[in-house]
Amino acid sequence: MMGNDRKAQRVRFDHKHAVSIMGVDGTWRRSCILLDASASGAKLEVDGSTDPLKAQEFFLVLSSTGLAFRRCELIWVDGSQVGIHFVTAKTKGKANPEKRLVRSQ
Repeated sequence: MMGNDRKAQRVRFDHKHAVSIMGVDGTWRRSCILLDASASGAKLEVDGSTDPLKAQEFFLVLSSTGLAFRRCELIWVDGSQVGIHFVTAKTKGKANPEKRLVRSQ
């Protein structure tokens, strides 16, 4: 079970917030529900296959026009739910792939 070693406090949403994720090259897109978020990451419920997420990096698109987005990297997968970390200039390249936890595929 994960969650007790978080550096940033998460905000859990009572209502469904529809967002989407998109490949950095724009070749794929999936609808998602934003379950919770913090300054450093979020938990999403992905509609459809999580196979494209094997690319490890993608965009979380927060608006229907695509003007609000965050670059992300995949941290874990558990069925249709995924944990993501927001990539910033400070964190780019710092994540250790060996520390990632993929619960199921």
